[in-house]
Amino acid sequence: MAMTLEALRQLTQEAVAIRGKATLDPAGGPSDKVFPPTHSVKEGQNRYALETRRIDGETVQCVLLDSVQSQANRMEEALQSLWADRQISLPVVAVDFGAIAPEVGMLTSLTAPHRVSDALLRDSMLGDTLFRLSPLGKSFTDATPRYAAPLFKICPTALVFGLWDSTGPKGGLGSKFARSLVSEIVGIGAVSGAKTASRIDPTGIVTKAGEVLEAKDPNQRWTLDPNEARVDKKGKVVKVGDGKVSEVNHSNIPPTIDLTSGGVTVDRIEHSVVLSLAALRKLSFGKADTEARTVLAALGLLAVVASEARGHDLRSRCLLIPRKGQALKLESMDRFGECKSIDLDLNGAVALFKAAVDALPPELKFDKQPGEPLATLTPSEKLASLITKSRELAAAGADVEAE
Repeated sequence: MAMTLEALRQLTQEAVAIRGKATLDPAGGPSDKVFPPTHSVKEGQNRYALETRRIDGETVQCVLLDSVQSQANRMEEALQSLWADRQISLPVVAVDFGAIAPEVGMLTSLTAPHRVSDALLRDSMLGDTLFRLSPLGKSFTDATPRYAAPLFKICPTALVFGLWDSTGPKGGLGSKFARSLVSEIVGIGAVSGAKTASRIDPTGIVTKAGEVLEAKDPNQRWTLDPNEARVDKKGKVVKVGDGKVSEVNHSNIPPTIDLTSGGVTVDRIEHSVVLSLAALRKLSFGKADTEARTVLAALGLLAVVASEARGHDLRSRCLLIPRKGQALKLESMDRFGECKSIDLDLNGAVALFKAAVDALPPELKFDKQPGEPLATLTPSEKLASLITKSRELAAAGADVEAE
């Protein structure tokens, strides 16, 4: 089925969902190892997200390769790229961190972890006013699924990927919007591998060459001289770790084997996507329900297709490619379980989204041109202070995470 605006409008009124499935392989071949993300289980310990699932009547060990949250972030990054290239019009609030954190530059409601309700936006200034205290920041405070138009006007992606306005004026009672679009990548039939590590010091430094102490001067980081070392409140010199020279990356490191984060091999990798049209129908926009829901459906499809076009380079040693003939294919699903295939490439998805946006009534029209933010914020003094101090500690080698 060729996806036209009229066809999508009808789907948003009648269909249950649009879904997609793909089978992926490691770029190095089906038997190559891939490295899943690690998750903290307790201090100092990380694990892969291994779980058992029922597949074709059998219990199979699986591993999460890319979570729903991570997939949402990748899709938003793809939308950000299209918006920044001025290919699509989309309400976006930006924060300019260039003056205090040039490596961050411009952060937007498409790239902030919690979208337009993120604390980085909350604690930034729109002119002389904190963003959430400004008319624009207040505009979506009272948004609910039954009153979704204010959020649609400032951050429609929040209605697709979900939002909990827990950092806003209402705290934990802030508006909640469930995800309409869910995507994840899972390795099926996972077997854990091993990772080895070692280091031969070319200068011949040995572990017992000295005791390594924290230097008073943070720029020096470490010292062997107790007179130049930092002392604690009890007057005792502070070691770097256990005091071995290996703590500062000198001397030999004996070969080790890591059995908990050595990657995995899998039978196959499945990528699944579900865009719930039933969920979109729970959102109310007054007299413009059909038009707004059609825009959100088109936005979800564009996010999926644009992210897919960028490929699946998830992290180091986790580059995935579609298995021949099993790339992502989309289909609509009605309430009787009948499915119809959907033919949609990136150019078609961009055109579909533009057509849906053009069909919006005046009260829901997007106010800015492609690539132009609704507003550009600046970090507040207190936020800038946190960022600056954090960078000073990192530059001095402070164990920020432990603190």
